[in-house]
Amino acid sequence: MTSLSETPTGSTQSSGTAVDRVFNVLREGILTSRFASGQRLVEVDLTRELGVSRGSLREAFRRLSAEGLIEIVPNRGALVRRLSFRETIELFEIRTELEGLAARLAARKISDAGLRKAFEDAIAPIWSDEPRLSSAAYIDENARFHRAIIELSGNTQLDIVSRQLQLPLILSQTSQALTLDSLNQSVIEHREIAEQILAGNSRDADAAIRRHLSRAEDLIRKMPAAFFRT
Repeated sequence: MTSLSETPTGSTQSSGTAVDRVFNVLREGILTSRFASGQRLVEVDLTRELGVSRGSLREAFRRLSAEGLIEIVPNRGALVRRLSFRETIELFEIRTELEGLAARLAARKISDAGLRKAFEDAIAPIWSDEPRLSSAAYIDENARFHRAIIELSGNTQLDIVSRQLQLPLILSQTSQALTLDSLNQSVIEHREIAEQILAGNSRDADAAIRRHLSRAEDLIRKMPAAFFRT
């Protein structure tokens, strides 16, 4: 891990900066599977590796817990959250309904030149012909794509609810089951969804994103039980 510095005086500004940096490093580590689901985050090791105080680390833990990425367990400390199979499927079912709505709303907003430009810029990576060679790279591209649709929808409450679904955690936990074929199939599906939104076809955009998420859910249903919390 990259070493982070924290001034010994412990000023509010310095402490806040250290907390932000630790939070970002740990969050990225969780979402890219550097820290596996269920893994214990050892305070002694992390304070040494990150070069921060235990207080700053614990504040970062509290923020990660609020995002649903870790659990603070008495007598065990901080653990990367591990979803059960049922939790994962239920969250995916909710996600499908929310993102179907988001795609419809996005297609209706695409005629606004400013919104269209922002959307096109945000999803630009999906048009690259470079093969997706790792699940970590795909997770970032995937998150940006789906986030762009929700932002284009313009529905603030939909945005708030979607952030509570722990979708990055689901992707992180299930990423080990992704094959290169499934990654590249997802890219094809992302392009189809984008084309329908850019064409202003709200019904077809809804249908395309539902097909995409249905296939992803099918992959999750085929995963071994060992991937999930019992």
